[in-house]
Amino acid sequence: MARMHAHNRRAGRGSSGAYWISYSDIMAALVLVFVLFIVFNLYQYNELIQIKTNELNEKQSLLDEQQGILIVQQQQLDTQSAELEQLRIDLGAKESELQAQTIILIGQQQELENARISLAAKETELQQLQLQLQSQQEAFRLKTAELSAMVGVRAEIVAELGQALADNHLDATIDADGNITLRAAVFFKSGSYDILDEGKAMLNEFLPVYLDVLLRPEYADFLGEIIVEGHTDSDGDYVKNLRLSQNRALAVVIYCLDTVSPAQRAKLQSILTAQGRSFSDLKYYTDAVGNSVEDKNASRRVEFKFTLRDAEMIEEMNQILQQSGSGTVVEVAPTPQPSESGN
Repeated sequence: MARMHAHNRRAGRGSSGAYWISYSDIMAALVLVFVLFIVFNLYQYNELIQIKTNELNEKQSLLDEQQGILIVQQQQLDTQSAELEQLRIDLGAKESELQAQTIILIGQQQELENARISLAAKETELQQLQLQLQSQQEAFRLKTAELSAMVGVRAEIVAELGQALADNHLDATIDADGNITLRAAVFFKSGSYDILDEGKAMLNEFLPVYLDVLLRPEYADFLGEIIVEGHTDSDGDYVKNLRLSQNRALAVVIYCLDTVSPAQRAKLQSILTAQGRSFSDLKYYTDAVGNSVEDKNASRRVEFKFTLRDAEMIEEMNQILQQSGSGTVVEVAPTPQPSESGN
């Protein structure tokens, strides 16, 4: 029995060992399969990781490349931004310059408009001046014609005075301007201004002839002044002689007013005047040796002079020309006036 059990145990142990060997093989195979599966999975995982890693590397490379591109683009953008900012600054400066130019242009336009207004005013003024000039030229023409007539009147008066003196055989001399000289020795004693009877007689003969010519109605519009001048020789003091010559001229004027008709007196009171010249206009003669010597008798004299209204007319004509802007001065010489120097 014991042997049977032992045998059975050995038999059973023998079959059990085979079983476990088979189980172990199965388990080993399973483990191997599992390991192989794990290894396969690990391999596949590694392959996947490698693929993913490669993909990641490619993506990283692409990302790096894109980042480089982005950096370049950012740099370009920064450059463009800087250029844009500079353009903005330049544009601001141009706008400021344009505003300044606009202000200047507006000012120039205003100046141009003012100039146009001024030009229009000047043109209007010029037209008025032209009309005024035409009027003044017509007035000048009339005055010139009147002056020409007056020049002829003076020549006519001088000719008639000369003829009247000659016809009446009067002891008097007349020059080209109509100035008549009477010897003072006939009128006054030395140093006196009381008219002698001989002088009064001469004036009585002279005045009617002289005034008959000058006071004619046809000369009334032309006659300016009748001047009686007294002259002395160079003996004595100038002031004393001036007083003496003035008194002598005045005495002749008073005598004239006392002896003429009331009608002539009324006319003479407005045009007759007396002037003393002392020895400021002496008379000379040439002696045998050619020297110029004072002629005292000729220096002591009384002169009758007359003026026409041509001096006033010439002044009026010059004013007309000056107002017209021509700047021309009439060159017609006025009738010689009594000299302010000489005796």
